[in-house]
Amino acid sequence: MSDSKHQPLIHAGDARSSPYPVSRLAPAFDNRELVAEVERAEAMLGARTSAKLRVIADQIRLLQQEARKVLDEARDEQALNRAECAFRRIPGQTYHLYRRAEGRTFFSMLSPEDWGGCSPHDFLGSYRLENDYSWTPAGHPGQDDETGALVDELLRIGGLAAEGARSG
Repeated sequence: MSDSKHQPLIHAGDARSSPYPVSRLAPAFDNRELVAEVERAEAMLGARTSAKLRVIADQIRLLQQEARKVLDEARDEQALNRAECAFRRIPGQTYHLYRRAEGRTFFSMLSPEDWGGCSPHDFLGSYRLENDYSWTPAGHPGQDDETGALVDELLRIGGLAAEGARSG
């Protein structure tokens, strides 16, 4: 019984699948070369991982900037929604924002030109109330973001544009 414990394990399969050289003509394995190869692989893995993490960190920064922009726009719209208004707001109409002497803001249907160029209050801007009850500065009517234009162009290229939107 003790003899079977101390017998070396001999590869019984084909010499090409042996985990160790079975011929004197086989290439010699040097542990130092194997260690160096593992170190190179580890260094490359570290570089790839670092590059991927940098990309993710940049994306996080961009998403944080976008989130700040969305919050700023929401704060601005909230201020417009809270401005005093003595009439019913109708989507599609343009309203003019003024500030009273005590600091309160209010919407009016009268533009600065309607006041004859001499408004009794500080004029802050004109805004169009959209169908989704968002506000668009009157100087930017129908302003669409670049993404919408890109999507329309991709649909046109792919032949999926709506019939009315096709040109030619």
